[in-house]
Amino acid sequence: MRAVIQRVTQASVVVEHNLVGSIAQGLLVLLGIENEDDATDIVWLSNKICNLRIFNDEMGLMNKSVLDVSGDILLISQFTLFASTKKGNRPSFIRASKPDTAIPLYQSMIQQLEIDLHKPIATGIFGADMKVSLLNDGPVTITIDTKNKE
Repeated sequence: MRAVIQRVTQASVVVEHNLVGSIAQGLLVLLGIENEDDATDIVWLSNKICNLRIFNDEMGLMNKSVLDVSGDILLISQFTLFASTKKGNRPSFIRASKPDTAIPLYQSMIQQLEIDLHKPIATGIFGADMKVSLLNDGPVTITIDTKNKE
């Protein structure tokens, strides 16, 4: 799994002119799923996201997690995070999981994040044409790949 995590003051996602998810302060997480991903990746990545200390403390240092600031999470599926651009100019998405594999893992990630965050999270709609808006705070953007745990 690959995640792009953005610290935001607000974020939202619209599908077919309907607001389907929004948050105030928290994390916008773009999630890519590949064929080799499994439940251990979900548990590890969810824990990492919820405990990542990228929010400012009283001294202005990034020392607090989304849990510490009672922030929210907006999770968006994004298969393009596994784009390969090595050959030509048209990206290949061969490493990205197909929906029959990716949807159950995406749903499991939602459940795990809700367990780790201790509250519901906002989401987009898997496979939909989504319009994502955000106000990046900092800006702070972190990438995490579960295949690079060490």
